[in-house]
Formats: sequence, structure tokens, C-alpha cells
Amino acid sequence: MIHVGLHGINGHQIHESLVDHKLAVLSAVSAFPEEKLPERFRESSSVQRCGSLEELILIPHIDCVVLCSPRRCDQARDAILALHAGKHVLAEKPCAMTEDDLDAVIAASLSTGKVFHEMAGTAFGQPYFGMRKVVLSGQLGQVVQVIAEKSYPYHEGRPQDEAIDGGQIGQNAIHALRWVEHVAATPIRSIQAVETKAGNPVSQGGLVMAANLTMTLQNGGVAAISSNYLNPPGTGIWGNESLKILGTRGFVESRAGGQSTRLVIDDEDFGSLDTSDPGFSWMDGFFSEITDRTPFPISLEEELSPTRWAIRAKTAVPLAK
Repeated sequence: MIHVGLHGINGHQIHESLVDHKLAVLSAVSAFPEEKLPERFRESSSVQRCGSLEELILIPHIDCVVLCSPRRCDQARDAILALHAGKHVLAEKPCAMTEDDLDAVIAASLSTGKVFHEMAGTAFGQPYFGMRKVVLSGQLGQVVQVIAEKSYPYHEGRPQDEAIDGGQIGQNAIHALRWVEHVAATPIRSIQAVETKAGNPVSQGGLVMAANLTMTLQNGGVAAISSNYLNPPGTGIWGNESLKILGTRGFVESRAGGQSTRLVIDDEDFGSLDTSDPGFSWMDGFFSEITDRTPFPISLEEELSPTRWAIRAKTAVPLAK
């Protein structure tokens, strides 16, 4: 069994998934409230409570660390510490907030021989896995345009400081950047972005409420992304998202958070996609790579490319007045 240490709960931490997992067992936590632990772990002496990440990574039998660091701006440093301590690492997105930090994380993984992955499985769950298969099959012809929206609700827990969660582009639009590169399977060539704090109910708050990103693609195509915290509760969907990939022979799309899909090729409307294939479990793939080096469906550079483009978009982004 793989012994897992969890650091932080600022994001999609995997504690619930470790209950009776076939490959991994929870063995230590740090920066982790006791009440957030699954009930079976709360009274367990086999789960060590650590005062810091530095204490956790000194535990000899811990094989890997899963990071949802309390401040996302610290997460690259945390990953490098854990990798150099001989631990494999799975990190919440964005795993780094500067290109230098991103390159340092990749270098640490390569130099230590330890597995590193970001929680980057957006394209490998349904319906996006099915859309990716359509693109890779060549049915759409050349991908010419990608149009995406990623819309979440506003709530009082949204951090006003981007250093806590990565901000609108780093933690929200990054999903749509993965759709462009991992679902539409078309690398980005250049990117521009504009964002606004308009609509932020906190006076003088730092929360960006919406962003627009435009891209050119390496194959000559174009892409556009809208991301925001403007999804009203009346939609009944937490992530009210849409994706449309248009090629020279047709298009494939997903709407209403994946509730409806459509494939049209030439003169035939095929209707909804078959999404019965469960896709690829990113977490289980991480554990399998640790166990027997089972390869991921994409390289680490491909996996982290959307994060790199999110950083580049943010670096020179103008703020709408």
C-alpha cells in the first residue's frame, strides 16, 4: 500500500477518496482540521497529526504527499520540499504561480526521480474525455476554433487575495485552458487576457469576478475563453460551463456543465455523445505510476502547459476599469 500524507485542505483534497482505497492509505496530515477528516480516520492512531509540512515529510514511511496548501503561492515551494525529501507529489492547481517556480518543480521531479502531477484531470472525465476522443479520431477535420465558458457562483468564501487560491485565471480559467490543449488537442501559440473586479461585493476587495482570454493556436486556429464567478443559483449547476470545438468538417460541444452534448459531422447530426466510458482517473493514475510506473496519457510538459499559459496570461493582464 502507498502511504499518503495530506497537507492542507485549500482545494480538492483527496481525503474522502482514501477511505478503503485499493492502492493507498492515509497515514499523516498537516494543516488539516480534525473535523474535516472522514469519520473512520478521526480516532485512528495510524494517522499521524503533524504540525507542519516539514514535519510530515520527515516521516520515513510516507510515500507521497498531496498538496492543497493553505496559500497557493507557497505550493511550488512545498512541492519542491517534498520531492527533495523523497516523496512523490500530487498538487492542487495551479501548482505554481510563476514560470520560474513551475520550471523548478519540473526540474525537482526530474532530478529526484519522484512522480509529480498537478490535479490536471479536467479533460479525462466525461463528457470531455469523449470529446477528446472525437478530436483525436480526426472526425472534426482540422480544429479551427475553440469557444469555452467556465462559470462558478460567487460566495463569501472566495478569497480576495489571489495568493490564496490562484485567482480567476489560475484556478478557474485554467480548466478551460486544459480544454483547449487537452480536449481540442491543439497547443496554444500566444495568449492575451483582460479581467475585471466589477461586481465584487467587497468594497476595495481584490477578487477578480470575470476574465476573457483569447488565443492563437499552433495549427493556425483560434480560441476564446470566458471565466467568471457569475453563475446564479437558479441554474442548479455548480459549474455552469460550456465547450464547443469547431473543425473543418463539423463540431462537438458540451453545454450546461456537461448535461448535454452534440456531435455534428458534415451533413449528419449524431446527437449526444456516448459518455459511458469512465475515462481516466487522475488520482488512481498517480498511484499506479508510483506503484509500477504506468505511464500517464500525456507527458508532464503537456499536462502543465495550460498552467504555464495561465501564468503567461496573468503576467501581463490589464484590469478593466
